[in-house]
Amino acid sequence: MLVPLSWLQEFAALPKSATPEKISDAFVRVGFEVEGFTVTGKEITGPIVIGKVKSIEEITEFKKPIRYVELDCKEKKPRFVICGATNFVVGDLVVVALPGSVLPGGFAISARETYGKTSNGMICSTKELGLSEESEGILTLAKGAAKIGDDAFEVLELNDVIFDIAVNPDRGYALSIRGLAREIAGAFAVKYIDPALNAKAAKLRAKASAGKVVKAKISDGKDADVMYVRTLANFDPKAASPLWLRRRIEKCGMRSISLAVDVTNYVMLELGQPLHAFDAAKIAGTLKVSRASKATKFATLDGQERTVTAADLLISDDKKVLALAGTMGGLDSEVTESTTALAIEAIRFNSVAIAKNARNHKLSTEASRRFERGVDPELAEIASLRATSLLVDLGGADYVGVATAGKVPAKRSILLDPQFPGKILGYAITSATVSKQLKSVGCGVLAAAGKKLKVSVPSWRPDLEEAIDLVEEIARTIGFDSIPSLL
Repeated sequence: MLVPLSWLQEFAALPKSATPEKISDAFVRVGFEVEGFTVTGKEITGPIVIGKVKSIEEITEFKKPIRYVELDCKEKKPRFVICGATNFVVGDLVVVALPGSVLPGGFAISARETYGKTSNGMICSTKELGLSEESEGILTLAKGAAKIGDDAFEVLELNDVIFDIAVNPDRGYALSIRGLAREIAGAFAVKYIDPALNAKAAKLRAKASAGKVVKAKISDGKDADVMYVRTLANFDPKAASPLWLRRRIEKCGMRSISLAVDVTNYVMLELGQPLHAFDAAKIAGTLKVSRASKATKFATLDGQERTVTAADLLISDDKKVLALAGTMGGLDSEVTESTTALAIEAIRFNSVAIAKNARNHKLSTEASRRFERGVDPELAEIASLRATSLLVDLGGADYVGVATAGKVPAKRSILLDPQFPGKILGYAITSATVSKQLKSVGCGVLAAAGKKLKVSVPSWRPDLEEAIDLVEEIARTIGFDSIPSLL
């Protein structure tokens, strides 16, 4: 998983002395493999600012489209540049590399004569700024995202560190900023803020008059534990994703698509719960977790027509298949540029069922990879609330209400003799240290009868089943290198 340091720091109070090398070592110390890290922005130097397009002159005597663009960069005089892209209009905010700046690859910007004009700088695409592998044109910013003349380094958060962290199959919770921030906070013994608690504190007022709540149903409890469907109306399909949201998902290796899709991806990356946004107007009746009664064809969002059978877990309504559950949505219920009603689905699926979906259709996705490893059952409620709050705030939507099915499994606890970890690891570990280390990974620890500890297992750690598993967590968080070599 690609993880930006700037996002980790929002929830883990890392010290200023924590260099990328030290952070990498800390992740390795607590059991994660760091493939590497990239310091972004270091290849870019010089003045790069936000400019506003004042006028566009179309130059038509050449084979390809050429534009002579007047820019306001908050300078004494307007600045003019030549540009071959056509995806921007007068009034747009763009990123301008001024003469003297250097872009990735050693591309130096200077004033130059071209196409019979003087180009005094360059309007940049995301590829030219090193923000993406590909580009569909010039990077344009939403109105109000920045001010004319602002330093683009700060606006675009160009200076960052992106860690590439390999997550083991039994650590599904770590496929999220939430999980990795908890781990790195524990490794540095610093304060951790759980983003799930912030999301749960969000307040939404249902406006029943705005529409009808889409109902939810789990046909077989073996396929899913809990399901939340939150319905929104009067969503503005033209509302754009704010720059901060786009930049965060881009740093994690995903591309911005639309506000509704970007929000669901953002929450998945932040909390670890995959979500899906349906066009609520295209849902006939109840949204169901079900299986096909007979072989049925339907098209997924990648444009592929697929045949689903009883072996596949699906999301359907009263008439048709809508999605390959936990894997990919379908074209029939896709959110489009005309969508004004949304149904946000959050489900805790059976991990084996989703693994089979992915393998049956040779379709591994960001969602399926998380469900295969196991998702926190308490997140369906919290993540759907978080996404809905963002869509209300950013897309002007009205919250209609929520429908639920199933229930969150009961929490588990393990009795632990505080002397047991020391006996297993071969050196003395105090009861206070045992409690501290277990709390750092999210366990609750209380005194129990017979001088034992009652350890509440976090909902996101199904791998903790018995006392020996807790010993491993204690050893991991203390550091295996701290265990004496002579026992």
